[in-house]
Amino acid sequence: MTTIAANLQAVRERVASAAIAAGRRPEDVVLLAVSKTWPAYCVAAAADAGQRLFGENYVQEGVAKIAELRARALEWHFIGPLQSNKTRPVAAHFDWVHSVDRLKLAERLSEQRDVELPPLNLCIQVNVSGEASKSGVAPEEVPGLARQVAALPRLRLRGLMAIPEPDGDEGLLRSRFATVRRLRDELNAAGFALDTLSMGMSHDLELAIAEGATMVRVGTAIFGTRKLREEQT
Repeated sequence: MTTIAANLQAVRERVASAAIAAGRRPEDVVLLAVSKTWPAYCVAAAADAGQRLFGENYVQEGVAKIAELRARALEWHFIGPLQSNKTRPVAAHFDWVHSVDRLKLAERLSEQRDVELPPLNLCIQVNVSGEASKSGVAPEEVPGLARQVAALPRLRLRGLMAIPEPDGDEGLLRSRFATVRRLRDELNAAGFALDTLSMGMSHDLELAIAEGATMVRVGTAIFGTRKLREEQT
């Protein structure tokens, strides 16, 4: 078994254990493998081990991998900060965008999504920690943006995404994740049909799953650290 395959199995076991501990079904939590900075052959190794969903942070790098691995019919998620002048290739090549935090981005993605393609799945990124350096919309602004995004053609609003501040305080992290879950629940009570909470990474996926995450974004625990990759090249 390759290292990537072994790492994937270990992460899947963590996800399943966390779901069961939270009284949830393991199949209700989807694993998104974050392959940013890793070459296409690493993605292929993960695909050979049964992984189908991959997340990319950089537009040019992601589009290149999508083209190289097109025959594998993988599902591609753009999860990084997105600039308005780079929406066209994302709208053309990706299946999901997790980082919508302003109407202008959603409008451009809507306009640039080919009508022959399925609707582009979107998550609104919530700046749940209030960090000035982090992308995302303030929690109180989520309902208004959600209404505007949901009205756009060729898009499907699926849920919310969050990246809380890295903190050793598990109670604080759980409260951040719980805030995002409550926002999702309030939107659904208002008539939305959101099914996705994209939250939790290698270091905190158990806490996120305990608070309702339906999709965890894991890179390091699957592919290794970028530093290790640099030492190996």
